[in-house]
Amino acid sequence: MADTLRGWGCIEPLLLLLLLETLWRAGAGPIRYSVLEELDKGSFVGSIAKDLGLEPRELAERGVRIVSRGRTRLFSLNPRSGSLVTAGRIDREELCAQSARCVVSFNILLENNMKIYGVEIEIIDINDNFPRFRDEEVKVKVNENAATGTRLALPFARDGDVSMNSLQSYKLSPNMHFSLEQKSGTDGQKYPELVLERPLDREKVAVHDLLLTALDGGDPILSSSMHIHVVVLDANDNAPLFTQSEYRVTVPENIPVGSRLLTLTATDPDEGVNGELTYSFRNEEDKISETFQLDSSLGEISTLQSLDYEESRFYLMEVVAQDGGALLASAKVLVTVQDVNDNVPEVILTSLASSVSEDCPPGTVIALFSVHDGDSGENGEIVCSIPRNLPFKLEKSVDNYYHLLTTKALDREEISDYNITITVIDSGNPPLSTESHISLNVADINDNPPVFPHTSYSTYILENNPRGISILSVTAHDPDSGNNAKITYSLAEDMFQGMSLSTYVFINSNTGILYALGSFDYEQVKDLQLWVMASDSGDPPLSSNMSLSLFVLDQNDNAPEILYPSIPTDGSTSVELAPRSAEPGYLVTKVVAVDRDSGQNAWLSYHLLKVSEPGLFTVGLHTGEVRTARALLDRDALKQSLVVVVQDHGQPPLSVTVTLTVAVADSIPDVLADLDSLKPSSYADDSSLTLYLVVAVAIVSCVFLAFVIVLLALRLRRWHSSSQLQASGSRLAGMPTSHFVGVDGVRAFLQTYSHEVSLTADSRNSHMIFPQPNYADTLISQESCGKSEPPLIPEKINVNEELGVVQEVLKEPVMAALQKRRHQSGLVVLIILLGILGGLGARQIRYSIPEELDKGSFVGNIADDLGLELQELRERGVRIVSRDRMQLFSLNLRSGNLVTADRIDREELCAQTAQCLVSFNILIEDKLNLYPIEVEILDINDNTPRFFREELEVKILENAPPSSRFPLMEVYDLDVGMNSLQGFELSKNSHFSVDVQSEGDRPKYPELVLEHALDREGDAVHHLILTAVDGGEPVRSGTARILVTVLDVNDNAPVFTQPVYRVSVPENLPVGTPVLSVNATDQDEGVHAEVMYSFLRVTEKISKIFCLNVFTGEISISANLDYEDSSFYELDVEARDRPGLLDRAKVLITILDVNDNVPEVVVTSGSRSVAESMPPGTVIALFQVYDRDSGLNGLVTCSISRSMPFELEKSVDNYYRLVTNTVLDREQVSLYNITVTVTDKGIPPLSTETLIYLNVADINDNPPAFPHSSYSVYIPENNPRGASIFSVTAHDPDSHENAQVTYSLSEDTLRGAPLSSYVSINSDTGVLYALHSFDYEQFRDLQLRVTAQDSGDPPLSSNVSLSIFILDQNDNTPEILYPALPTDGSTGVELAPRSAEPGYLVTKVVAVDRDSGQNAWLSYRLLKASEPGLFAVGLHTGEVRTARALQDRDALKQSLVVAVQDHGQPPLSATVTLTVAVADSIPDVL
Repeated sequence: MADTLRGWGCIEPLLLLLLLETLWRAGAGPIRYSVLEELDKGSFVGSIAKDLGLEPRELAERGVRIVSRGRTRLFSLNPRSGSLVTAGRIDREELCAQSARCVVSFNILLENNMKIYGVEIEIIDINDNFPRFRDEEVKVKVNENAATGTRLALPFARDGDVSMNSLQSYKLSPNMHFSLEQKSGTDGQKYPELVLERPLDREKVAVHDLLLTALDGGDPILSSSMHIHVVVLDANDNAPLFTQSEYRVTVPENIPVGSRLLTLTATDPDEGVNGELTYSFRNEEDKISETFQLDSSLGEISTLQSLDYEESRFYLMEVVAQDGGALLASAKVLVTVQDVNDNVPEVILTSLASSVSEDCPPGTVIALFSVHDGDSGENGEIVCSIPRNLPFKLEKSVDNYYHLLTTKALDREEISDYNITITVIDSGNPPLSTESHISLNVADINDNPPVFPHTSYSTYILENNPRGISILSVTAHDPDSGNNAKITYSLAEDMFQGMSLSTYVFINSNTGILYALGSFDYEQVKDLQLWVMASDSGDPPLSSNMSLSLFVLDQNDNAPEILYPSIPTDGSTSVELAPRSAEPGYLVTKVVAVDRDSGQNAWLSYHLLKVSEPGLFTVGLHTGEVRTARALLDRDALKQSLVVVVQDHGQPPLSVTVTLTVAVADSIPDVLADLDSLKPSSYADDSSLTLYLVVAVAIVSCVFLAFVIVLLALRLRRWHSSSQLQASGSRLAGMPTSHFVGVDGVRAFLQTYSHEVSLTADSRNSHMIFPQPNYADTLISQESCGKSEPPLIPEKINVNEELGVVQEVLKEPVMAALQKRRHQSGLVVLIILLGILGGLGARQIRYSIPEELDKGSFVGNIADDLGLELQELRERGVRIVSRDRMQLFSLNLRSGNLVTADRIDREELCAQTAQCLVSFNILIEDKLNLYPIEVEILDINDNTPRFFREELEVKILENAPPSSRFPLMEVYDLDVGMNSLQGFELSKNSHFSVDVQSEGDRPKYPELVLEHALDREGDAVHHLILTAVDGGEPVRSGTARILVTVLDVNDNAPVFTQPVYRVSVPENLPVGTPVLSVNATDQDEGVHAEVMYSFLRVTEKISKIFCLNVFTGEISISANLDYEDSSFYELDVEARDRPGLLDRAKVLITILDVNDNVPEVVVTSGSRSVAESMPPGTVIALFQVYDRDSGLNGLVTCSISRSMPFELEKSVDNYYRLVTNTVLDREQVSLYNITVTVTDKGIPPLSTETLIYLNVADINDNPPAFPHSSYSVYIPENNPRGASIFSVTAHDPDSHENAQVTYSLSEDTLRGAPLSSYVSINSDTGVLYALHSFDYEQFRDLQLRVTAQDSGDPPLSSNVSLSIFILDQNDNTPEILYPALPTDGSTGVELAPRSAEPGYLVTKVVAVDRDSGQNAWLSYRLLKASEPGLFAVGLHTGEVRTARALQDRDALKQSLVVAVQDHGQPPLSATVTLTVAVADSIPDVL
């Protein structure tokens, strides 16, 4: 009991101390200090050791240190002095921005007992920051028509300091227009505003430079400045102004398309859109808009198409310059076009003769043409010319008409065609010219006879020519043309050898080819002399002659004729005498022959063709003499027959033969005796053949002669007929030429009454000419030569086909008709003279008609005004000629009236010219006389005044002053005079009137005059109707609608729908989500009502978080919101229109906290390891939990798994301690992964898990333990020394040294030797090794005890028994016990009687094996026997027995080798040799 009381007395003071400590902790607060910002590093803050009641040295001993969460270490502990000092320079503004109070909190941890002490240090502000503007310069825009009192927000300054050290006021530099006012926001921020005190004028001062200064209240006072550029925005209070009221420019008409003519310049002192001028044509005609282009931006006028002086000499246009505010100015532009020589003169052929007779007299009119040049002045003065080397000239007529006349007689044979080039050149610089080509054909007359190239010709023809063969072609040339050059060939009649030459030859009258009518015979006719006549077909025909010599050439057509010897008529042959005494060369006879041919054809040669005695006679080649070739011999026959051939040299040669009979005798009586014996020659047949040939030739000749006679008769008949035609034609040919020539100028008379008959001799066709009057525009040949001869355009008429007409013409003699016309020529000349005088005195004929008459309406009587009868209009070819104009009028040839060809529109012809004249000419074809006609087209009121546009929009600024004028669209009335536009009327309205502007003769155009001021907000649009009235009868009018749009001026500032916008949004709003939209309205329109939104006076932080759409006013978030960072935002939004008027509103954004922050666990101190023997309540770790959310979202609970031997204890300031609640056992759990779960109370709740790894430190409380209490090990004998036998393992659940096991063998002996000499154990691994090679035959097992001991303190151990069993191996061979081997090396002898039966036991081999088991199992077999099959050995017994009965033949001595083998692996064996004596007894063996 006393001991118990004594124990309580010791515990009571301890409990009291714990109670006091608990009370102190419950009532104690954090340790507080204060320090100025910007102190140097190491500056003293407070004495922590003293405030904790510790000595300075105890700080290190007890592990005192500073712990803080997620903040840069601002303070540190000085362990020597125990003081708290600054860890670096502290900037209060960086820590707490502009919070009124800046407190830094952290904790002091005592590591040894893990106690926490809170520390709070207040950072006191000093005036170390200047007030600063975000920009050094700012531009502020204000409209120049802004009212006084207008406020302009300015950027505010920021001061990082607080209280009196922060921004206190602003100051503005002195100026005449602005003052400064200062406002304070709910957050205490001071905002400057610029107030307009006096009206602005941008044209005087466009920019005002001010200086704004911000000052704080510190000591000393700090300040900064910002430059303000107040930009005065322009209001459209100035109209554009041209530098000139009228622009004049003169340009050549050939200026290239696209060239710049001039640049109009208008100025507007306004700027921006109010000063941006747009140029445009006003009320331009289509012609102006098609010709010129006006650059709307630059005011450059350029050409769109080529200018034409001839079309328009000047252009008057009006150009308007309008600014962006609809104010405008106008200027006149006069473009004068200078004529340049750009029009090539034109040549227009009015009448043209394509052909003229070559005998027409000089002065004959070839063509009538007019020339024209579109240029004016010298450029339009024209000179016409033709080449001087031509027989023509130009003669000027009226109105730029020219006659082309001949100057001399023409000769078609010299020049048959003229290409007359008419060159028309103007007087421009450079001159332009035109060439017109007139092709003139000179008509032929028969003034040239045919001419042969030579006066005589010679030609040759072979005799025996075929009948009708062409002999020669003669050609005569006649330089005339047509029928006048058509040549007919004929032969002059003559006689030859009593016959007409026409029976010999014939000539083709058309081609001049001469043909042979018969076959000429050279022997009869050797030559002919002919006269060839060539006659043309003209009227009268002309002819010429030519002599022709025809020579007949010989041919070999006659065979030689034998003159001697002549052929007797009785058929006998002549006989020649040759004496036998004749010497060689004796002339026997001579053959004489002739040939009727001539030349080579008559050359004859003689040949001996056949002889009865060859070599006896020869014939002279050219003489025909027959001579002896040798002397005659007696043996030569009396009668010698010779055949001589006579041949000419023609091609082919012809020949004849003659037979000679030569009598060889000295005298004639000798010959006569043999004459009777002579017979006619066989050649008599040849004479008969010749006769037949002669008869045939005679018959052919008779037939030919009959043909020639018939042909001659036909020719005589044609010649007779031709002679009669020539006789009749000669009467006409004898007439004088003047009878066929008409009188000058009497063309109409000749055309009407003259008929001409031309009968051409030696032709079957007659030509009759019927001239016809011509009314075409182009002259033809009979008209061009009408003054000197009748027309010569022939129309060929066949006499037979037109017989009736010919008879009518020939009713009266031709000569009488021609004589009658000659007497009438005087009257025609008188008429022509009167016509010429009338043409010289004629004046220009003028008419006038109103426009729009029907087609065919009467204009005037041309026949009366020209003094012509109606029939003369057609006869004289009266017609209208005009240049480059549509045919407006036509001539009625029946009535002689000039009538309209169609409905005429005066406005289409002459536009608005005061007088509209249509000019053309009347041409009288027969004289090519021209009469100018002018017809004036009178205007009628057929056009209504029309506006260029039916609708016009006029834009007027609402602040336009009364009396302002606005030009309206132009009106056009195509009529002239009183029928044109006279005035305008405007519909009734309260604001506008109309006024008319005109200058001289220029068109009238209306202007809209503002009578009363406008208000766009009252009436934005005014609808008016403008009426244009002309002065015609009846009056015509046109209307146009005018839409007056009142343009807005910036007289209304934007206004927010509410001054303060409030919105609450959760902090987890996604980035980009709209927060709200601010809306400001502006009663203005257009750019004045385009409101732009912007933040005003926002911090950099706010500008990063919020985004404002400048066009829609939508505020969205551009960065994540964080309630913990800031729970409230105040924004200033400004709405400003484009000219600069503005309004402001506040936006208050409250951030609602959401449970978006996961609780945090910060382990301040903790043990990584704890001994397993530590008592319950041991502190394992100290950690702090924190949740940045607020309210329930920031309340957290901590927990750990209940299955673990730990628990949590709450400490101060959200600190928790992790302590053990039971004794730990490392062998059960050596490592704890303690999951501390911290969960807040938000919805949904968020949690964090923090793992604390705790290692349980080991103590040696467990001995090593073997898995089994005993082990048995088997090892084969003969093992290698040092071989591993077995491995034992003991497990110790402790760790490190406590689990490090050492193995050993207990000491013992075996057969007197220690066990360590047999086996050893590795103390670290427990591996057992054999130190010797075991022999199963020596000992078969070992009993050991192994001890396992750890390295703990104190060490613990345990034992295990180990039995080692030696396993046998086959290491011993079998040992043969019987038969034992003799020592002397001999073998034992066994006895087998011969009477032994099969199976008789001879002996037994006995063997043993020291191994055991299978290794000792033995088997026997007979390895070798001298007598195979005689003995057998028992496999397991070793008994040797007879296998059969012994026979006498078996040898006395039998040798056997027996092998004994065990069953080990590998098997071992031994052999024994047995000798068996086959005998009944030993003596028998011996």
